Amino acid sequence: MTDLPTSDQVRSEVDAFIDAHWSDVITTGEWWVRLAEAGYASPTLPVEAGGRGWPHDLAAAVASALSRREVLGPPGGLGLLLAAPTIAHHATREQVAEYLPPILDGTAGWCQLFSEPQAGSDLAGLQTRAVRDGDEWVITGQKVWTSTAQTADLAMLLARTDPDAPKHQGITYFVIEMDQPGIEIRPLREMTGRAVFNEVFLDGARVSHANILGNLHGGWAIANATLAFERAGAGHGGATFSAALPGSKAGHLAEPAVSFVGAKGPINGAAVGRRHLQMLAELISEHGRSDDLVARQAVARVSMDYQLQRMMGWKAKMLPAARTGMEGNLAKVFNSSAVANARDAANLLLGPEGQLSESDGTAGVFQEMTLFSPAPPIYAGSDQIQRNVIGERGLGLPREPGPSSSTPFSELPKN
Repeated sequence: MTDLPTSDQVRSEVDAFIDAHWSDVITTGEWWVRLAEAGYASPTLPVEAGGRGWPHDLAAAVASALSRREVLGPPGGLGLLLAAPTIAHHATREQVAEYLPPILDGTAGWCQLFSEPQAGSDLAGLQTRAVRDGDEWVITGQKVWTSTAQTADLAMLLARTDPDAPKHQGITYFVIEMDQPGIEIRPLREMTGRAVFNEVFLDGARVSHANILGNLHGGWAIANATLAFERAGAGHGGATFSAALPGSKAGHLAEPAVSFVGAKGPINGAAVGRRHLQMLAELISEHGRSDDLVARQAVARVSMDYQLQRMMGWKAKMLPAARTGMEGNLAKVFNSSAVANARDAANLLLGPEGQLSESDGTAGVFQEMTLFSPAPPIYAGSDQIQRNVIGERGLGLPREPGPSSSTPFSELPKN
């Protein structure tokens, strides 16, 4: 790749863009459209997919410039994090043209219909069925732990289209519209008090045959690409949700963009970021613990975790020749530990206040992180499963005993 700008040039370019387009009265929808038109919504995507074709260090320069200027970033959520890169790399040209622009400008919200009550860690054991009816497929089944399903316009759906094929070979990847009679969404209230996750029941829901991503019965390979983006995003501290949610259902597009700057999103505590380090530094000073070696060590551990996560992401993205294929799995497991260390350091400093709920400011951020901290080891594939994958595929250790991989799904014992 030639004629790339430097990071300093990108930051200057973004500064000029902000000066020309940002205001206190611009709506979220208008701002996101302008970010998308400039290629700043997802700069790593190819130009033909609405990005700039930039490497990750230049995309990071865009993000840092937006953050430094305290303006709203691009639309968060699973559309930008998961659907966009999957579509850019695996969809047809027509599907790219149809699905990517509404993701980049925030007019469409997305969710991920993968996990099921009996197919979470063993995702390939999913039992949601798709039966063809002319040019459409009729979907029947149940999904669970579906983030922001209640505000999603579209979903990435995995369904079994050939129950007589081996379980990894009879799955198809669909893009399905969420607003239809055959889909019921039931929010699940978490102990944070929020309802980010949902149960989704599909009873006669329909999806066009043209909405298949990749090949019929070949959805497992596409799903693994999506999961790799998810684990890398979770593990490297990538922001997945902002306070402003994309799509028509959330009602945020018509609101002033400035009203969402600095506001908490629907998930807090999923990863350790620079702001958590700044908050811990403030806490250790406010509580008079600057000379406390135990407190200093706890905060230093969080700082090291943050830097290690950045380096893991840098190696995975900037040094292709050094990749093992396990980067996303390793980062995901490491992130669980980093969140736990940040939680513990904050509660060491907050004391009993850390056990309260909904305090203002810094205390409130870490109180919610404390409540949310059991989640990172579970979502995006549990840490136990990640360790199995790392051991078997990365280190070449023997696989766990079980039926032959060629056994038809219909003959396998169900979870």
